[in-house]
Amino acid sequence: MNTTRKALYLIALAILLALVAAATWHFFLRQAAPYPRDVMQHAEELQERILSFDSHITVPTDFGTEGNEADKDGEGQFDLVKAGRGRLSGAALTIFGWPEIWNGPNAPHRPTAAFVDEARHQQELRYRIISGLVRDFPNQVGIAYSPEDFRRLHGEGKFAIVISMLNAYPLGEDLNALDAWHARGMRLFGFSYVGNNAWADSSRPLPFFNDTADALGGLSPLGEQAVKRLNDLGVVIDVSQMSTLALEDVARLSRAPIVASHSAPRALVDIPRNLSDAEMQRIKASGGVIQVVGFPAYLKPLSQPTLDKLNALRARFDLQPLNGLANALMPGDPIIAIWPEQRFGEYASALYAILEEEPRASVKELVDAIDYTVRKVGIDHVGIASDFNDGGGVEGWMNVGESRNVTAELIQRGYSDADIAKLWGGNFLRVWGEVQRLAAPASAGEVRP
Repeated sequence: MNTTRKALYLIALAILLALVAAATWHFFLRQAAPYPRDVMQHAEELQERILSFDSHITVPTDFGTEGNEADKDGEGQFDLVKAGRGRLSGAALTIFGWPEIWNGPNAPHRPTAAFVDEARHQQELRYRIISGLVRDFPNQVGIAYSPEDFRRLHGEGKFAIVISMLNAYPLGEDLNALDAWHARGMRLFGFSYVGNNAWADSSRPLPFFNDTADALGGLSPLGEQAVKRLNDLGVVIDVSQMSTLALEDVARLSRAPIVASHSAPRALVDIPRNLSDAEMQRIKASGGVIQVVGFPAYLKPLSQPTLDKLNALRARFDLQPLNGLANALMPGDPIIAIWPEQRFGEYASALYAILEEEPRASVKELVDAIDYTVRKVGIDHVGIASDFNDGGGVEGWMNVGESRNVTAELIQRGYSDADIAKLWGGNFLRVWGEVQRLAAPASAGEVRP
């Protein structure tokens, strides 16, 4: 009888071990098919020991609610479970605010002064979500106020959050808001999103907002003051999404390195949202870093079937056929400025529905963009970003749990372990440290939130 029980026990143990092995394969190796086993094993080992940093993830306003919990492996692209599975050390989580033109009945609506209050509400909500993460999961996550904090949190086995702000629009014209947000932990600031604001021109002016290209000629006087204030505070300036003239103004005025937290090379997809070679050289000359983003439409041109559908849509709305891709990815034709709101809504909804059907770029196209950027500016000035929860995600890297696939592709291309460590966070942390070193002395000794 004892022998029988022992045999049954051994059989059960063997089944359990097989299930564990299958689960391990499912979670860690299921994306490994394109890569040899030794490459994936190398990627796993490397991801375990390097500091890895994703420089742009948007915090959904429902993050932490039922179905989108921080500590459960849900449908979203970011949560603490996926971050652990992908061995991602930390990320810039973005306090983002924008005119919510799609809210309310009979949307969309052209922005009014009241939209600023709504955008500020979005910022506050996202800040409370980040603060709640640290409060509710103190053994799993912490806020990094400096590169040293980031390294310390990594050593403690915690996910490091860098608080980022994207879009100056919610700040109105209040320069002192930068000091207030810095005191609350903001360490990365991006002036622009879709649409110009009082601080800077966007690379994507929106006619529906009555925007015109280069309306300010780059930075406004307020934006110029903001560069100095951000330098004094030791906040990293993010030039992603800025117009060329605005980026040039920042590069000229900043005494500290600048970064593009989520951009791609314009040479691969010719749209104003991407960076030209000259813009990348300006970032390099500042000592900064270009974080190449896994946003599909920025990594490969639209397919001909999609272009045909877009041109058919444009014909329905009496727009000329596309001449380049700038107006293929957004409703950017100047004539839209005089359209009724309903007509704009119908066109924008149809345009984005067509774009949703476009086949996604893959990790290979992402690393093609990294390769190009490294060739242009050198390995010390390139990093990696996802833009998860705001359109980012390529086949093979659709959530933070699949981060090791990017590492595997880099290994496959012949990048050394040291170079991969630079790309995955070493370069950004170096730049961040230099920005803080050049801050005004008063900022260095401030009390943390």
